[in-house]
Formats: sequence, C-alpha cells, structure tokens
Amino acid sequence: MSGPALPHGVRGIHALPAEHHDGPWDAIITPPGVKERILGTVLLRLLHGPRLATLAGPLHGLVVLAGPPGTGKTTLAQGVAQAAALAVASRGATTLVDIDPHAFPSDMLGESQRNISRLMGETVPELAARRPHTVVVIDEVESFAVRRSSASFETNPVDVHRATDAVLAGMDAAAASQPRLVFVVTTNFVDALDEAFISRADLLVELSLPDVETRACIIADALAELALHWPSLAGLAQDAEVHHGLAKRTEGWDGRRLRKLALGAIARTPAIAADPSGLDAAALEAEIDSYALWRLSPPPNRSAEEET
Repeated sequence: MSGPALPHGVRGIHALPAEHHDGPWDAIITPPGVKERILGTVLLRLLHGPRLATLAGPLHGLVVLAGPPGTGKTTLAQGVAQAAALAVASRGATTLVDIDPHAFPSDMLGESQRNISRLMGETVPELAARRPHTVVVIDEVESFAVRRSSASFETNPVDVHRATDAVLAGMDAAAASQPRLVFVVTTNFVDALDEAFISRADLLVELSLPDVETRACIIADALAELALHWPSLAGLAQDAEVHHGLAKRTEGWDGRRLRKLALGAIARTPAIAADPSGLDAAALEAEIDSYALWRLSPPPNRSAEEET
C-alpha cells in the first residue's frame, strides 16, 4: 500500500538521524579538512541560526558543492545531513528534504515561477516546522537557479528569470523565517549558476578529481570492504605499496570509477568472479590497462558493405 503523495518537487522526506542513513559520510574520502568544514558550516546554522540572524551579514543557510561527476558531491550532501543530525540529536530530530529540481521546468510562461514559489514559500517552511532542524538537499541545482545573465532568448528567458527570482526570494524568506534550516546543493557546472545565488552561499566547495594520495586511500578502502567478505584479501587491502602503485596509474579517475576498479578486476574472468579471493595486484593492473585501452581506442570504422 503506497503512502501519502509527496508535495510537488519533493523526492523524499526523512527523519534523521536514522540507522539506514549511516555509512556514506564515513565512506566518502576527501582531502583533509573538507568534510569537517562542510559539517561545521551546517552545524553553525542548525545550532546558532537564531542568534546569528541579528548580524549585519547573517548566514543564508546555503552550502554549494561543485565539481565534475564522480567527486562525491551527492554522497557528501546526503551524508552531512545524517552527520549533522547525529550531532544535534540531543536538541531534537532533523528533517531531510530531497528536492527534484527537474520537476519544475515548464513550457508554460510563469509556471516554473509559481511552482518554485509554492515550494519555497509554502512546502519547505511547512516541512521545516515539523522538527527543530531541517536540511534541504538539491542535486544539479544548475537547472533550478539558472544564470540569468547568460539565459538564451530562444529558451524563454522571461520564465528563466522569473524562476531564478523565485528561488532567490524563496531562499531569502526561508533563511529569515527558518533560522535552523540549511540548503545543501550540488552542481556539475558552477558557472551555470546565477551570480546572486552563488553570492548567498555561506560555503562554496569546489571538489576536484582525487589526487594520487586520495586515489590510494579510495582504492585501499574499497579493498578493505571486500576483505570483510573474503578475508584472504586482507593482505592486498593492507598493502600500501600496491595501492600507491595503482593510484599512480589512475590519473584522471573519479572516486566512483576507483571504487569499481576491484569489482571490474574480479569480473575479468569467470574463475575470479566465482571466487573473488583470487583477486591480486596483477588483476587490478590488468583492469586499469584494459580501461585505458578502451578509452583511448576509437570505435572501428564500418565499411559500406557492413552498413548495408
């Protein structure tokens, strides 16, 4: 039996802390200090928002996580909600609101503006009133707060402007009326975000593809997870020399691809797939080589006879 319908534009509503939300925050590996700064910014708002509202330059309750795909933005956004909820649990629960920005674009003039105004002015405040703290997560916010200065006249710029205006006005109203509410948003294209939206950010974190040290840590962590299921892999999971050697060969890989390296190596042959305890450094290196070859090899040309 299905539950009550969610408000328009809301993908999910969760009460935190919750055990099934544990894991992502600890699993994501970032350069030193990044997670601490994100969590600190969220906690400052959740714990002291009402007091800081009297400042001449108050918090807007907006954290922007920017960077290419695979850098952990969504995991960080979801994870910090749980981490913050755990930190403030003694003061009450936290509502996590997951927004789907793609639910709002419309060909009807003004429809996006009305829907966004309703979301920001009615739905979010109503949800925030349920519990002492609220974290609103918006993925791919570039489709939600479009940069007005570069809007094309071929794509209904009037509605784009009005929709972005509604986002900004709604965020300002939410910051004023809900001082313990935080928006944590992600974007693959920070340059596509409206300048006024960016200026409201209490924190803008630009995540990049992992460096060699971070890549080594991700590979080690992924192998350690596998070793929990196949203990014979413990030695491989603890071999820092192997991890760094693999990291040096994976320049340009994102975190998602790095975590799949071991799984890809296991799947290379039916024998290792049947018994992953047979995974070794050579199989991992072979998987890196095959991935590099696949990326560098152009698709084969098809002859006219093949086309017919």
